[in-house]
Amino acid sequence: MEAHFTEWLNLGIRWIHMITGIAWIGASFYFVWLENNLNRSNPREGLSGDLWAIHGGGIYHLEKYKLAPPKMPENLHWFKWEAYATWLSGIALMLVVYYLNPSLYLIKPGVELSPAMGIVIGFGSMIAGYVAYHLLCDSPLGKCPALLGAVLFVLIIAAAYGFSQIFSGRAAYIHVGAIIGTIMVGNVFFTIMPAQRALVKAIEDNTTPDPTLPAKGLLRSRHNNYFTLPVLFIMISNHFPSTYGSQYNWLILAGIAILAVLVRHYFNTRHDSSKYVWTLPAAALGMICLAYVTAPAHRAPSAAPVAAVEQPASETLAKVEEVGEATPAEQSSSENVAPAAGDFAKVESVIQERCTVCHSVSPSSPMFSTAPAGFVLDTPEQMKAQAAKIHAQTVATQIMPLGNITQMTQDERDLIGSWIAKGAQIN
Repeated sequence: MEAHFTEWLNLGIRWIHMITGIAWIGASFYFVWLENNLNRSNPREGLSGDLWAIHGGGIYHLEKYKLAPPKMPENLHWFKWEAYATWLSGIALMLVVYYLNPSLYLIKPGVELSPAMGIVIGFGSMIAGYVAYHLLCDSPLGKCPALLGAVLFVLIIAAAYGFSQIFSGRAAYIHVGAIIGTIMVGNVFFTIMPAQRALVKAIEDNTTPDPTLPAKGLLRSRHNNYFTLPVLFIMISNHFPSTYGSQYNWLILAGIAILAVLVRHYFNTRHDSSKYVWTLPAAALGMICLAYVTAPAHRAPSAAPVAAVEQPASETLAKVEEVGEATPAEQSSSENVAPAAGDFAKVESVIQERCTVCHSVSPSSPMFSTAPAGFVLDTPEQMKAQAAKIHAQTVATQIMPLGNITQMTQDERDLIGSWIAKGAQIN
């Protein structure tokens, strides 16, 4: 029952995160578009530009003041809760998915890192990321946007590399997204909102507003705009193991982030000229190249049978001492892989012992009430139908079993890979 409630808690928070994220990113996209498309020729006194638009059967006339209107309007809408709600729901989702089961979801298998230390590193990196970003923006480097962007990119990818050494692939990606998200919400809370409050207060006090604060807020808003597409990719990346499950997942993330920024730059500049129209086909070509270089290498079927697993007694004793007691799956691993690689009976036995703990109509794992993503491997027909996904996740990227909780051995992965390479026959 606990797994069922956890699943619905995950769903509820994820849904809130998605809704508020759409609201925040949508507002960001709209106001950057609005700023870029203002008609600035001969504006009315006190205005920096205006825009006529039609949407939903109505015509709108929008005006932007150079700094502020002479008198503050009675109703002024503030865009802030979208950002705060997105960040808070994102942190809540990290707590539910990664920090409630850090040994399983957070820590990379084989890494000697305590769950508590993993959580400290995760939270600490978000704070450190924003502080480093803020200091860089306020330094002389902040006056060179291109150089600042390059430095920030290198630091973020360095963080991705570091995370990939200690966290699971999914957790590494999510924590990079959490750093960027914290920078974005930090921009809203510490820079954009104070600038807006100062502007409103100056109007209410009938004093001249300081133009430097709104300019700084606008700059941070543009930074947030360029961060959005990389963050959106990270939000959906857990569905694509060929990215986060790769040995070079941090490089893949770097490549996709560059392509995302190129696409965003095109949409931010297309009102001015077609100078950056090349970025769209370049991004499309880049995605094709990434798909090609990340394609799993299929091993040719070996004529020789897969060797039986014969662990030295010292290794077996050490493993029993570490785990506490050998599981039935571990005790029978040598029996499972001893016959020829094409023997489906042995492949089926491995899948049943290592995979259907979770991927079953009725999972025996207490963590799941239903099969994750509806991925079921109860019958030979289902195993054959899902052979490509099995290969991608257990052989090519080895991200499954999750956290290798069922202790699947390399010989067993080779056995499954050889079976699939020979056509995944079940007869």
